[in-house]
Amino acid sequence: MAKNGTKIKINGDKTKRTLYEKFFKRFFDIVLSFFALLILSPLFLILFICSKMFIHGKVIFSQYRPGKNGKVFKLYKFRSMTNKTDKEGNLLPDKDRITKYGKFLRKLSLDELPQLWNILKGDMSIIGPRPRLVKDMIFYDKQFLKAYEIRPGLTGLSQISGGRSEASWQSIFEKDLEYRNKITFWGDVKILFGTVKALFKSDSASGGAGEGNREYYYADELVKTNKISPEQYTLGLKMAEEIIQDNGSVTYIKELHNKVEEE
Repeated sequence: MAKNGTKIKINGDKTKRTLYEKFFKRFFDIVLSFFALLILSPLFLILFICSKMFIHGKVIFSQYRPGKNGKVFKLYKFRSMTNKTDKEGNLLPDKDRITKYGKFLRKLSLDELPQLWNILKGDMSIIGPRPRLVKDMIFYDKQFLKAYEIRPGLTGLSQISGGRSEASWQSIFEKDLEYRNKITFWGDVKILFGTVKALFKSDSASGGAGEGNREYYYADELVKTNKISPEQYTLGLKMAEEIIQDNGSVTYIKELHNKVEEE
């Protein structure tokens, strides 16, 4: 939906699946993630030691994210934030918990490396829409949920199009849907090389949590722009927790939307 509240027409019809998508994409995911884990094992060891030194506590952070067709899975990352709390024992905001070391990890996407294990397992693909948060995806429109019927990726089209911090949520959805509608070998190769190029741009990443040009959490943007009510916001967060606890799937929930969508 645009800022003025009007519905944006986006083609959600997927073109015919290519042989690459049907048979070879998963094969390449397995082979490449396996050898990447082997080759990068010394880097994993270095990052493990550095994380112990600069962040303390558990080195690997895990979180449930929606995968193929919204089915939740446990995603792994190197931790970039501490567990600092306030006087009442509540976690401080993300921006107050991220460390300089954590910003370095995020800038070069080194915190994402443990997701190679997710790719090998079949939770993710090397290229695809980034796996979002359950509490955000539960608010997605029907047309945008179509973009996440495929395996999420370590990187994707929206990531090389400003999706890490510069792009709006709307443009992220459009790029993710564009990718879902046409998956090709050469398209994935271009995205992979585009990702490497983007990593070394000075403005390629947000330095810390929530420092981009959009609201960090999609649900927060919706409630702040009055696209959903505070009651819907609270209900959505509760439903998201239930989905995670039940190891369920994210689907379209009419009660969390203020408009009747076209089928």
